[in-house]
Amino acid sequence: MINNPIIKGFNPDPVICRNGPDYYIATSTFEWFPGVRIYHSTNFQDWNLVAQPLNRVSQLDMHGIPDSGGVWAPCLSYQDGLFWLVYSNVKSVQSPWKCGDTFLVTAANITGPWSEPIRLKIGGFDPSLYHDTSGRKYLTYRTWGPRHHSNPHNNIVLQEYFHEQQSLSNQRKIIFTGTQRKLTEGPHIYQKDEYYYLLVAEGGTEYKHAVTVLRSKNVDGPYELHPDEIILSMIDKPFEPLQKAGHGAMIHTHSNEWYLVYLVGRPLNGRSTQTEGTKQGYCPLGRETAIDKIEWRNNWPYLVGGGQAKELIPAPSFFTPAKQTDESFIDNFDKGQLDPEWQTLRIPFNPEMGEVLTAHASLRLIGQEPLISRFDQSTIGHRWKHINFDALTSLSFKPNHEQQNAGMTMYYNTENWVYCFVDFDKTINSRSIKIIQVDNGQAQYFYYDNPILIAQAVENISIKVSVRQSVFTFYYSIDEQNWTPLKQKFAAWKLSDDYVQGKGFFTGAFVCLHCSDLSHEGIHADFHHFDYQPITISEA
Repeated sequence: MINNPIIKGFNPDPVICRNGPDYYIATSTFEWFPGVRIYHSTNFQDWNLVAQPLNRVSQLDMHGIPDSGGVWAPCLSYQDGLFWLVYSNVKSVQSPWKCGDTFLVTAANITGPWSEPIRLKIGGFDPSLYHDTSGRKYLTYRTWGPRHHSNPHNNIVLQEYFHEQQSLSNQRKIIFTGTQRKLTEGPHIYQKDEYYYLLVAEGGTEYKHAVTVLRSKNVDGPYELHPDEIILSMIDKPFEPLQKAGHGAMIHTHSNEWYLVYLVGRPLNGRSTQTEGTKQGYCPLGRETAIDKIEWRNNWPYLVGGGQAKELIPAPSFFTPAKQTDESFIDNFDKGQLDPEWQTLRIPFNPEMGEVLTAHASLRLIGQEPLISRFDQSTIGHRWKHINFDALTSLSFKPNHEQQNAGMTMYYNTENWVYCFVDFDKTINSRSIKIIQVDNGQAQYFYYDNPILIAQAVENISIKVSVRQSVFTFYYSIDEQNWTPLKQKFAAWKLSDDYVQGKGFFTGAFVCLHCSDLSHEGIHADFHHFDYQPITISEA
């Protein structure tokens, strides 16, 4: 059996492809750089990060984009000896004016190098490239408004793509206008026997999410709806551990089996929202990737065991026992480059942001703009992958006035974060530890009236955060043996799609290292290590 989710933490909108017995899942990254995360597996249970293809600004320019803009729902495929990746770079996310650009890159190997992008001139998002058995190629996508981003505009459009000319046909055909669930998006086309199958996401990427299926004997339709319309949703099962199931993509395996990957959310037990009388929780881990097995009846796909998200699902015939993996992450910054687990906000890790000091086994972050900025932050982030974990770091930092700070932040987006940091406090003429919380744009300040003094002789200051279900707490230490807790308890559930701006954003919680300097003096902080350790429930 396979355990869900197969890829933990913020990894939404999965799409799956294969090259022989090797399988690859690509997920959305939104404003986090590099763009798109690609995971590899040969058994459907062990998925390892192997590529982040959009690693150059020429491929992905996100400077100044809004929270939850950037890379939406990429599509990865393998055909003609190449990997093909199409993706959107979304520049506006507020209704009714949402917009962005769509691009295609290719590579002979999954690890690259990936090509410079070809711009696909479409007015939509969630692009998917289908390679027909005839040799022709088609792009499907969901169109933008113009009256409103989502409702009642739900058109899925098909256009032929000509790779030699690097252009699309002028003929745009609407092949589906959605069901009563609306919010139709994320289209993918597949072929089996005499039919083409169209999969779309509907209902919105929250608790009404669903996978809708259609079929046709022609790639451009007309398409008829599945007898059940949807093959996956958790809308009528609000108390199950996996929720928000939707946005699926199918794969035909080399063993002649069929599977579906899709996104899920794991709500916390400690907090709940009321949605039409049902209890549904907050998901700070973001939308994660799950999988299920497909069976075919009367030339229609169904999920084995029913159309709901399951924690255990049947393994494929080529399954090998899952490896016993250590889910902790320890970075001593001694590899000469930033570990792929880290991502940065909107811009690549560059000399203006900092460098990995191999000789000193440390990460140097050079102060730039603060956590509210959508431009040049010196921030690196690691996904929350567990609802109980500890994370700690040690830094040396010698600010000379109050506009300079460095430390650890629990981050969702520019308007939702909690930052525990070292700064210089002129009232005590010394370094100090403080906390700022920004909650949907509203700031609260802790230890400004009574700052925690750091003696001048102290070289390294350690900061730790302990996350336990719906709350987290910071600690500090000068020897990493004796930890002093900071009395405030913060709400982990607030760092979630379900809370931010009254629900509707698309990423997940990160634990980050950050350095900012409003004085522009180029102050830097050296981080000596980072430790992320999951905590089992019995230990929590």
